[in-house]
Amino acid sequence: MTALDGLSAEELVARILAADAAVPALVAAEQARIAALAEAAAWRIRRGGRVRYVGAGTSGRLAALDAAEIPPTFGVAASLVSAALAGGAAAFHAAREGAEDDAAQGATDLRQWQVTPADLVIGIAASGTTPYVLGALAEARRVGALVAAITTSRDTPLERLADLAIVVPVGDEVLRGSTRMKAGTAQKLVLHSFSTTLFVLLGHVFGDVMIDVQPTNHKLRARAREIVATIAGVGAATAEAALLAAGMRIRPAVLMARDGIDCAAAEERLRRTDGDLRRALET
Repeated sequence: MTALDGLSAEELVARILAADAAVPALVAAEQARIAALAEAAAWRIRRGGRVRYVGAGTSGRLAALDAAEIPPTFGVAASLVSAALAGGAAAFHAAREGAEDDAAQGATDLRQWQVTPADLVIGIAASGTTPYVLGALAEARRVGALVAAITTSRDTPLERLADLAIVVPVGDEVLRGSTRMKAGTAQKLVLHSFSTTLFVLLGHVFGDVMIDVQPTNHKLRARAREIVATIAGVGAATAEAALLAAGMRIRPAVLMARDGIDCAAAEERLRRTDGDLRRALET
């Protein structure tokens, strides 16, 4: 095989994309475990637990990215799913490679989160050997939390430490050792599959739309209006009026727009169905 530095730009891109194309099938082989992890997380959240991602480098940044998108997408508190990144927040913007070697700091960061047996702690590490992540997971296990792992290497300390391990063996990177490539792609697929499944299970999705999206900008306000109009079967003006009257909350706005009721009546119907919009629409 021709060395990378002997290829043209187009040949380089073709080789990289060909390697990446194999990743989704490898992730799909772990779908039962991803689903089991989402079910375990939902069970804990319903009982007051939380989910904590722990990672370093690319793995930690991908975890932090997934956690950051959850509040605006699903309308939940940022503390429900959060991430600890080796080196702290500054490491999101600039590499702090030595931070991943500090197992004690991983344990300290987890203690600061005040983890409990009700919580789920997920360690993400391509190599499965990152000391920071192992230190955090050992601390999580010590206090009785459920411990899970997402890794792209087989038979590692991380896999052995976890109660539930998702292992996606992507093999050597096109650029050897650069785990921001296939390994990062695999981790991203696992993370967004897990978190999206989790919040569907928790009732934050109706059909295929986000019924708790936070309309904090023009684009999201338009999306909220479209969601209300689609579910309620009304025009944009009616949907907009209902959203404004409901304080920009989609669930009560749907009931108000469809049934011509006020916000208090919509909230009462949702209360009787534990917030389940589909059941509320059927009553």
